[in-house]
Amino acid sequence: MGVEIRVEGLRKSFGRQVIWEDVSFTVPAGQISALLGPSGTGKSVFLKNLIGLLRPDRGHVWVDGQDVPELRERRLYEMRRRFGVLFQDGALFGSMSVFDNVAFPLREHTRLSESKVRAKTLEKMEMVGLSGAEDKFPGEISGGMRKRAGLARALVLDPEIILADEPDSGLDPVRTSYLSQLFVDINHETGATILIVTHDIGTARVLPDNMGLLFRRGLVAFGPREMILTSRDPAVNQFFNARREGPIGMAEEKDLADQSLETYHDPAPAPIPPQIMPSDGRPRRNQTPPGTWLRAHGLQPPPGSFIDAEGRNWQQDWPRLTA
Repeated sequence: MGVEIRVEGLRKSFGRQVIWEDVSFTVPAGQISALLGPSGTGKSVFLKNLIGLLRPDRGHVWVDGQDVPELRERRLYEMRRRFGVLFQDGALFGSMSVFDNVAFPLREHTRLSESKVRAKTLEKMEMVGLSGAEDKFPGEISGGMRKRAGLARALVLDPEIILADEPDSGLDPVRTSYLSQLFVDINHETGATILIVTHDIGTARVLPDNMGLLFRRGLVAFGPREMILTSRDPAVNQFFNARREGPIGMAEEKDLADQSLETYHDPAPAPIPPQIMPSDGRPRRNQTPPGTWLRAHGLQPPPGSFIDAEGRNWQQDWPRLTA
């Protein structure tokens, strides 16, 4: 089962450049969350602060009662065993085979016999669809396969928390879809807490239970998917509708003079798509039925919400479709 991550008042800068400040939110245990934002907003830096690769200027990252920035090296080393991290480019060792890359954390952090290392490594490789690629080297496989190898390595210690940095970058839409399905199935099978950093709107609209937006050196919003996708906040609205009008510009923030020349429209939110379901069709243990957050707040979903390409209405027919 996954564990909760609670971030309080986090601030990070490099010299005079403030990356973000006073970031506070909670990543719910056992759910899939996504953190988005324009390029240059410090999303990858944020993940590195969560696992202690970077230390914030101030603030706290609470994981099961322990404050990560305050941990000494030995305790931090132990804490990191609870995390599995998929880096943006896979971060595979080019001189090692795919098998040895995936097996590396087991050999580094455990005293398992080589036979058990092999069995566990092959299990995770099969989980991500890499059976038969054991003897290949990173330079001999595709970018999508390198991503999956990195994910297998992140899973090999059975972590309670999985962090993924831009897992869909550089992938075509088909591979991105397969990878999104893989995250859903992993959460369904293991119950791990998953936090994905991305700027891909398509992924964010259908994959996570919760999502947040980093912008202007802070966190604009974080909450259930339905809350974010119906938000009227100008930055959230602009980002998730991929519009030019709004506070986000080519250099992250628009000059106030440029904003004043815009005629800003407040379009109705787009229909909310159905969430990706596990491959076996059964809901994940922490997955809520479509429309749950909206009903709790007395709101109606945008017209056309929760209807898939086959015309099935997942809000109306949830019990039947998940039986």
